[in-house]
Amino acid sequence: MTDLRPSPWLDPETPVDLTNCEREPIHVPGSIQPRGVLIAVSEPDLVVEQVSENLADVTGVDWTAALGRPLADVLGTVPAQAVARSAAAFGDLRERNPVELTLDLDGSPVPVDAILHRALHGEAGPPIGVPEAADAPASSLVIELEPAFGPRPFSFPNTYQAVRGTIAELNRATDLQELYDTTVAAVRSLTGFDRVMLYRYDAEFNGEVVAEAAAGHLEPFLGLHYPASDIPPQARALYEKSWIRLISDVSYLPARLHPVAHPATGEPLDLTYSTLRSVSPLHVEYLHNMGVRSSMSISLLRDEKLWGLIACHHYSGPHAPPYATRAAAEFLASTLSLRLVDRAAEEEVRRALRARSTLAWLTAATLDEDRPLAESLLGTPDLLDLVEADTVVVHLQGRTAVRGAPLDPGTAAAIAGWAADQHVDVAHSDALPAVAPQLDVPRHLACGALVVPLPDGQYVLWARGEHLRTVDWGGDPRAKVITLQEGEDVRISPRKSFARWQEAVRDRSQPWTPEEVTEATALRTNLLEALYARSRRVARAAETLQRSLLSEPPQPDHLQMAVRYVPAAREAQVGGDWYDVFTQPDGATVLVIGDVVGHDVEAAAVMGQLRGLLRGIAFDAEVGPAGVLSRLDRAIEGLRVAAMASVLVARLEQTDEERERGVSRIRWSNAGHLPPLVLPASGDAVLLGTDTRSDLLLGVAPETTRHEHEAVVERGSTVLLYTDGLVERRDQVFDEGIARLLTEIAGHGETPVEELVDLLLERMLPDRAEDDVALLAVRLHEQDRPRPDR
Repeated sequence: MTDLRPSPWLDPETPVDLTNCEREPIHVPGSIQPRGVLIAVSEPDLVVEQVSENLADVTGVDWTAALGRPLADVLGTVPAQAVARSAAAFGDLRERNPVELTLDLDGSPVPVDAILHRALHGEAGPPIGVPEAADAPASSLVIELEPAFGPRPFSFPNTYQAVRGTIAELNRATDLQELYDTTVAAVRSLTGFDRVMLYRYDAEFNGEVVAEAAAGHLEPFLGLHYPASDIPPQARALYEKSWIRLISDVSYLPARLHPVAHPATGEPLDLTYSTLRSVSPLHVEYLHNMGVRSSMSISLLRDEKLWGLIACHHYSGPHAPPYATRAAAEFLASTLSLRLVDRAAEEEVRRALRARSTLAWLTAATLDEDRPLAESLLGTPDLLDLVEADTVVVHLQGRTAVRGAPLDPGTAAAIAGWAADQHVDVAHSDALPAVAPQLDVPRHLACGALVVPLPDGQYVLWARGEHLRTVDWGGDPRAKVITLQEGEDVRISPRKSFARWQEAVRDRSQPWTPEEVTEATALRTNLLEALYARSRRVARAAETLQRSLLSEPPQPDHLQMAVRYVPAAREAQVGGDWYDVFTQPDGATVLVIGDVVGHDVEAAAVMGQLRGLLRGIAFDAEVGPAGVLSRLDRAIEGLRVAAMASVLVARLEQTDEERERGVSRIRWSNAGHLPPLVLPASGDAVLLGTDTRSDLLLGVAPETTRHEHEAVVERGSTVLLYTDGLVERRDQVFDEGIARLLTEIAGHGETPVEELVDLLLERMLPDRAEDDVALLAVRLHEQDRPRPDR
């Protein structure tokens, strides 16, 4: 009967079943398979520290008598010396395995293969190779002895000769399937197993049998899939370290190690690299359920990660290929792994060259700035040449273009919104109905999506329709376990049925490969550069236009003016803030300060429209500031200018009498803007119109009544108009900003206005402006007084 006792390092009251198999410490089972014996000795004195309880079966020495004795007392002087020489030689112990010994068992010679490795104490995954350095962790030399029944087929150094013909076939193979088929046929011929399969993992570690060589009477397993739960994670991790594992008889009774814990550490002996390591009782039961009597597996690695297995099954009884035969099979598997890596690298290079060439063409196409960016990506070649899909949708710079099967614009936008919410450079899924059911995607068009989200709601989206397929499983993957009644207890056991079971896979597209995601990521980088270049060209044109509109003001003899425009700290150096100064036919001076709601190029374009309209309306001296704003508001509605803006229009004027008195009048109307500020030549600055409310912004209600206000300004005073960027911060409200402005400007009534505006910007904006700032300062002088800057 099979011994299903768990490892001694699990709670003895806890049976090993599928509820805890992923936690089973299979690298320290505390026992071995009894086809050989195990001896762990200290170095360099070679004193026995641990042995398997079946030691006498091979050496004739009872395990109780072996502990603490020199190795020579257990094996004999000559065999012990051979082990010592092999262990002391420089290099990898595997290169000298097996050490061929002849032991004396009750007067009869017994040939054995001694297989050596070192086990570090207190660390998982000990190295197999060279003797330990002086500062290396403590270790034991592990000696495993397998009786060599019958003639040895070949020694380990001649392994290559045994498989040379197969290696040549592998080198001549023209595709992956030929590599697989050649390998399984050669391993079966070499080892004599009834069935040899090549088992390949997918991304979730479900396995598929992709090649098989089997006796004619056996039901084929080719094409069957097996769930990832059949081989738990810690078993896969062990396969990456120890590349071959043999269970010569699944009905074996484990031979325990004594003592259970290593005498120096109190910890179990790590059997990761042991050829006799006892295996999980759950796996033994799994093999029993399959009808397998003997099993061997060989790891296939790619980039040091488990890619698949060569799985060997025997049904007619126990089967134990000698060590040298197993080594030859392992050599074949290593060669196949290398050829798989080479073939994958060749495919990767060819695919990468194609992708790079396509990407280069697409990048070149985006350089033609006279052609819409969305259209440039769907020329020849196009984005479907970069990533294969049923549909590609490009939404860039306000234009949308589609290639392939038509996808509803609303659906494309919804998928792009889902991708943007992932907050990743490239979002992808091959199961949108499951991961984003709220999208209600048409399955035949967009079961899967690969999306490149870009700024301002722009995107590139590839879509694949549903890929209906049938998967053949080795048994129903949903019935992974069965329950067994054992007395009063119920135990969970592996499934017993491995008959072909078909599953229809729906609501999934073909998966997106890592390479396709990489190519989409590279495209994203190129598109960001193209968008930046194009936006900078537009921004430069808008900035040039804005600078031309924000020209230097006139300088009448009785006025001194200074203007400043500071763009916010953002990509486009343009915005909706503006100032304007011009003289009306009657000699009055009109001052304008405004701020269009919004930022960047669009706001700058609206600003240009409003500035032009306001100038035309205000040039008529018979129209006062309130009338100007009322007419401008009606023009915004009538001309359908999509704009909202705060604007203050002021008129500086004086009668002959006022001129004689040394004063001027300022009349203004305020559409939602900040109040003007007046700074006398001496004394504190004051805000005008604080006792009145400003009217609504322009573009809200054109029928609203606009109000006009008036104040007397003494000669020598400075009038300051400004936009909210000067006084507004994330960490302060308007009132605080205006209070600070009044403080900073105090005492500077005689500072030249050019110096004054620069001083205010320096003190109010010590760092880069958070919002656009427009600033207009007007100093009033006597008419016959020469300007100080002349």
